[in-house]
Amino acid sequence: MRASVVIATKDRARYLEHAIASLDAQIGAPAFEIVVVDNGSTDETPHVVERASAASRMPVRYLYEAQANRGKARNAGVRAAQGELVIFCDDDVQAPPGWVAAHDAAQVREGLVVGGPILNVDGYDERPRPALVHYSRAFFCTCNVSLTRAAFEQAGGFDEGFDLYGWEDTELGVRLRELGLQRCFAWDAYLWHVKPPAENTLEVETRKAIEKARMAARFVRKQPTKRARLAAGVHAANVFRGKYLLPDAVLAVYAGAASTAWVPRPLRALARAQFLDGMYTRELVRALGE
Repeated sequence: MRASVVIATKDRARYLEHAIASLDAQIGAPAFEIVVVDNGSTDETPHVVERASAASRMPVRYLYEAQANRGKARNAGVRAAQGELVIFCDDDVQAPPGWVAAHDAAQVREGLVVGGPILNVDGYDERPRPALVHYSRAFFCTCNVSLTRAAFEQAGGFDEGFDLYGWEDTELGVRLRELGLQRCFAWDAYLWHVKPPAENTLEVETRKAIEKARMAARFVRKQPTKRARLAAGVHAANVFRGKYLLPDAVLAVYAGAASTAWVPRPLRALARAQFLDGMYTRELVRALGE
């Protein structure tokens, strides 16, 4: 077994079904398996995996991890994986037919972390090609990344103390970089990240922003470097903004503009971004006690 594709999922059976189907349609790929880690789902996730396992051309394995913790789920997936190469993706992705082969081809030597373009789309019918705007400097993003299982184990896997949304992959990336691993960005290893606007609500994104801020505080405490603090937004100007320039009234204006139909779409998008950034920054300052 050359590779294992590890997917952590929770209550997203419909998305997961699409993701597995796209992996089953891979061409030119080495022998690989799909390892699905159910992170406490109450929906049809087990049945989706059971049906896929019966019909798929490659092994599809199911694990259950009751505690909602992405790092813990992915650690369990890697422990169960049989491939020497581990490829991570999310449950809400659509992989083009050459995705696994592209990751395998980019792993030309030991010590590489391979990432590829992540193209956010509104639905499964949208399949644009990657462009310069999709280039990312992220060292390790679990939506689309691969590395050897040996390197993952040497780094110690994910820190399971990151028990809310965000930063567990960035923090692991720091440790991988400290071990001497190098980043490779493979343009052919792109995938589509499906984010329907009707489900990607302001309420959902606000919860993620707050959780991400709390995990950012954990990240900079564990990695108290200037680089880490800048990445998390922990610098003097941002701390001042979070303390004094983001009162409830200002955030309410942003939220209102982001949710008002007659506001032009570009302005709604800008207001939404400002609101979510403001919520993140305020919570980050609070979580750090600065």
